[in-house]
Amino acid sequence: MSVTRIASRYAKSLIDLSQEQNKLERVLEDIQAFQKATEQRDFFLLLKSPIVNPDKKGTILKEIFSGKFDELSMAFINIILRKGREGYLPDIADEFILQYRALKEISTVKVTTAAPLTEAGLEAIKAQLKGSSETAANIEIETAVNPDIIGGFVIEFGDKLYDASVAHKLNKLKKEFTGNQYVNKM
Repeated sequence: MSVTRIASRYAKSLIDLSQEQNKLERVLEDIQAFQKATEQRDFFLLLKSPIVNPDKKGTILKEIFSGKFDELSMAFINIILRKGREGYLPDIADEFILQYRALKEISTVKVTTAAPLTEAGLEAIKAQLKGSSETAANIEIETAVNPDIIGGFVIEFGDKLYDASVAHKLNKLKKEFTGNQYVNKM
């Protein structure tokens, strides 16, 4: 069975169970904290390691997260450990967040600009995106600064890319002039 399929099934089960117990938001916080912890290389490698005993992994996870995570989240982690699927926990966390966003109709949009955006500029972009049929009702915006785009902005969401940067427009002009047989080449 593929990693994506396994992660998807476990994430769906956790979402369903947390909805039944009215703990969806709390479990989301736990999963986000877990996902943040997996950014630490050593912790990630510990989860993936076939050499480290699953009981030892369970003890370590209990020490780190017990008392900080909800009982439901800890019970879920223990089930995954008992089944020997702890190596899939980072993938399950990623899939849980994807399914949560789909459930709550949240679109994640990345906006890249040459200089930091003002709050007014960010709100204007958000308003345009909310009016679009391409995004969900709720929008979560991630901003990035890349001086190489010179000016304008680049918006990415889902599998779509809207490039309104000055660098992109200059490249288009360059290609247009390069292929133009009427421009005198010196």
